[in-house]
Amino acid sequence: MTMTRTIQDAAAETGVSRDTLRYYEKIGILPGIARSQSGHRRFSDDDMGWIKLVQSLRATGMPIEDLHAYAELMQQGDSTAGERLRLLHEHRRRIKADMAELSTALELVERKISGYDEVLRRGINVEPPDHRPAPRRVRLRKAD
Repeated sequence: MTMTRTIQDAAAETGVSRDTLRYYEKIGILPGIARSQSGHRRFSDDDMGWIKLVQSLRATGMPIEDLHAYAELMQQGDSTAGERLRLLHEHRRRIKADMAELSTALELVERKISGYDEVLRRGINVEPPDHRPAPRRVRLRKAD
């Protein structure tokens, strides 16, 4: 028999809030969540796997609209495999572009760290500049 979980247990296991799980179900990203006789949601092992996939896709920047489309296509069966594949290829392209951008930013940060390491290695103790703006004087207008 498949283990089922309450929404509290599903939230604790996945790290997705109960409100988010309810929202995802409401908009169709988590379709077919079973209910107990009292009407409470019961999450199966398959549901938990789907939630984990949704988490990964969201963590890598997939828009809610694309997730919704993917979920709808999944429900339609194997005949939509090509369209689902297209969505995933497009998402992979965005992930790779984001990774390239992050890689460039990481290189810059690493150069800055190396520079500061060199300054400290030489024993130079330089205070970083204060980049805060000078205080502004504000004139209050008198009410008419």
